[in-house]
Amino acid sequence: MEGKARMSLEATSDLWWKNAIIYCVDTQAFLDTKGDGVGDLDGLTQRIDYLAGIGVTCLWLMPIYPSPERDYGYDVADYYGVAEKYGSLGDLVELVRVARERGIRVIADLVINHTSTDHPWFQTARKDRDSIYHDFYVWSDEKPPNADEGVIFPGKQESIWSYDRAAKRWYMHRFMPHQPDLNINNPLVRDEIHKVIGFWLELGLSGFRIDAAPFVIEQVGGDHPAVADPHDYLRDIRDFAQRRRGDCMLLAEANEPLDKIAAFFGERGNQMNMLFNFVTNQALYLSFVRGSAKPVTDALRALPAIPPQAQWGNFIKNHDEASLDKLSDQEREEVFEAFAPKPSMRLFNRGIRRRFPNMVDGDRRRLEHAYSLLFSLPGTPVLFYGEEIGLGDNQRMAEREAVRPPMHWSGERGAGFSSAPEPRWPRKPVRDGPFGYRSLNVEQQQEDPDSLLNWMERAIRVRKEWPEFGWGEWKVLGAGHASVLAHIATWDGSSALAVHNFADRATRTTVRLPKDAGQGRWRHVFGPRDGDVPEIRDGRLTFELPPYGYHWFGRRERA
Repeated sequence: MEGKARMSLEATSDLWWKNAIIYCVDTQAFLDTKGDGVGDLDGLTQRIDYLAGIGVTCLWLMPIYPSPERDYGYDVADYYGVAEKYGSLGDLVELVRVARERGIRVIADLVINHTSTDHPWFQTARKDRDSIYHDFYVWSDEKPPNADEGVIFPGKQESIWSYDRAAKRWYMHRFMPHQPDLNINNPLVRDEIHKVIGFWLELGLSGFRIDAAPFVIEQVGGDHPAVADPHDYLRDIRDFAQRRRGDCMLLAEANEPLDKIAAFFGERGNQMNMLFNFVTNQALYLSFVRGSAKPVTDALRALPAIPPQAQWGNFIKNHDEASLDKLSDQEREEVFEAFAPKPSMRLFNRGIRRRFPNMVDGDRRRLEHAYSLLFSLPGTPVLFYGEEIGLGDNQRMAEREAVRPPMHWSGERGAGFSSAPEPRWPRKPVRDGPFGYRSLNVEQQQEDPDSLLNWMERAIRVRKEWPEFGWGEWKVLGAGHASVLAHIATWDGSSALAVHNFADRATRTTVRLPKDAGQGRWRHVFGPRDGDVPEIRDGRLTFELPPYGYHWFGRRERA
């Protein structure tokens, strides 16, 4: 159903996430200031002005905690520290301060479904059954009969239970064996997580991205009272976080079916503030491949109603594989054949380990079309570092590392990322071809007024000038052609309209606007200027969209 998000002007001040531009960064791949081939917090601080310049308002940090790095930092060994390779807590505080002065909030990954086996809690738990930390984890004296069901990483993970020789018991790990699940039924565990949240909020963070939210509330053992309402724990986290900081934002990763996803917002909006919109994202990939707006149109219309203070987080590509698990087998194979023709480009039989520019061979028309969609879809846009320049992937790197190459700052040796010899870099750069750093980098694109980077800056600026896309009541409109998506968002008496052609051919379309779309004169606010700019007359828009064409229109109550 079409979304409704009407909110009084007086109630909007603390809901900053409703109209944010979120930028996800892998610190070790952004900028190295120490000359060891690893990006660090000082490097991020040095690039805050760059992020502010392109319009970023929220910086999302992937894990920077001390970790053995068996899962890219998501196997946390210390919730209260910063890994030495990234810097110190003092460096983080400086980053937050500088970002705040430029109008950028900082959020960080909160990984509370599991810890690393190296975490002191688990090391104590496995050595002493009488320790309070033993019950911080989920144990069984016998291997559960369903231990081989529900693995997250097929082909790499064989079971969700492993035997610990020191404890002489089996422990649960929804992810890999080196990531034992925390027992959130234990009040002591909940208290510890409260302390972790409070600690980072005191250091100036504005919120968290909650990793693997469905598994955080997964309960084991039917005799525990928490099983009756597992979402109670998400309400508990929300209550605590917002007691500590009223404008704290919680963005959850919950790749769940449509009939389950709304529960993570809560009926009164008292759980997660934002959820990644996996349903629309996967439908977008199918629409991109088919040249048809129907998959994404159907997905948008099927989205559940959400509380007015809640928000969808939209994205083209995130830091993991591009998951296609919600598509049918046939649909997934369609996308695979078009965007990941080699089996090595696929991961876990459900996703693509490529960046979007590589999927479309750097086609500028398709890139503009995709990101115009991202910035106009109802919700908040989330970018992955480098998307603003069309950064490519490195298929020589293993698994998800393929989509996390070092940032290209210049065409000089080392891509402007590090002074260390490239063989010493843990993440290998993209060196050759059209996506190599000599051909594709920030410095070059800053000097080119027609570059993708400058196009992105304009798109983000216009998106911020039209908050209707983030705040408004929205609906999908009939467009008279299967390849065209038209949608409108109305808020506080003003409206924003976006029209996109998914086809590789010119398409003529007619869009009728609803009568309640606000008052004032319609004007064209974003889109190609190399042809006739269409006009809206008598509530009707009739024009020809070029291949992968797009246009935004706006109408203010007082034009």
